[in-house]
Amino acid sequence: MRTWQWFSLGIVAGLLAAAGFGFAQPAVEPAEEAAVVSFAGQPVRPDDGKLGIIEFGAHPDDCEIRAGGVGAMWSDLGHHVKFVSTTNGDIGHWGMAGGPLAKRRNAEVQAAAKILGVTTEVLDIHDGELMPTLENRKIVTRLIRQWNADIVIAHRPNDYHPDHRYTGVLMQDSAYMVGVPFLCPDTPPLKKNPVFLYSADRFQTPVPFRADIVVSIDGVIERKLDALAEIESQFIEGGAMGSADRVPKTAAEKKAAVERLRESFRSRFADTADRYRDKLIELYGEAQGRQVRCAEAFEICEYGRQPSPEEIRRLFPFFPERN
Repeated sequence: MRTWQWFSLGIVAGLLAAAGFGFAQPAVEPAEEAAVVSFAGQPVRPDDGKLGIIEFGAHPDDCEIRAGGVGAMWSDLGHHVKFVSTTNGDIGHWGMAGGPLAKRRNAEVQAAAKILGVTTEVLDIHDGELMPTLENRKIVTRLIRQWNADIVIAHRPNDYHPDHRYTGVLMQDSAYMVGVPFLCPDTPPLKKNPVFLYSADRFQTPVPFRADIVVSIDGVIERKLDALAEIESQFIEGGAMGSADRVPKTAAEKKAAVERLRESFRSRFADTADRYRDKLIELYGEAQGRQVRCAEAFEICEYGRQPSPEEIRRLFPFFPERN
């Protein structure tokens, strides 16, 4: 059943309850009841003093590439990290498509999630067909609320792929609405506005990416590469632009392909560290900042809460104490 159908069922159930036709519910203790306020059966993450981080990527692989390192690091500290793919990736392969591919790609990112220690959800929206509609804005708004998010991350809205662009637009369009009580009243509004962030890219028009926060992922780089290696449809077989020639025929070919994948991504994240070395030195100090080998970078969106330097260090508890 599609996400919007679940939402519709939730609305109908809410209207029936308001009219006195609610279904019998088991008795719960007050504390338990507060933890299960829900829309369409989805619980709201309780405020347990830990951070809530939700990242939206356009396809089942984008979150893992762009924030797999910090996601693992937050998770290791007990914080709550959720990756959401806004499409199901069902045309992202040269040799298969539709439901079988969507199921395969969901299985790949669920396997990656176990390695990283995060929660992953894939929305049932066709790959290549994401649009910044009111319906999708409400879906994103509800997901942010249900995760009780302190940090929300997505693509910038200028990008080569329309699904990437519109994922960024949907995040922006939700940045104010997450606190408006009469939009999506079936999901409790947030009491605080999250910090909204863009993940790094190299696009220059209309403005280039600005690295406001750069995090060393050296301590988790091998886990991140392990997670990316689970996404074989994209990184071993080449995704939409691949071919049968890319598919390993033997165990030796598979091992070589995985090693190429690991070295390619390691080089990519090393380039991020080198590109934003000055910011790493600012955040980690001269000696430690120069030693960082691999990094992930983020830009603070001007929508949502604007964090102070002290709050950035609270939200990203990976930087050394200031002297």
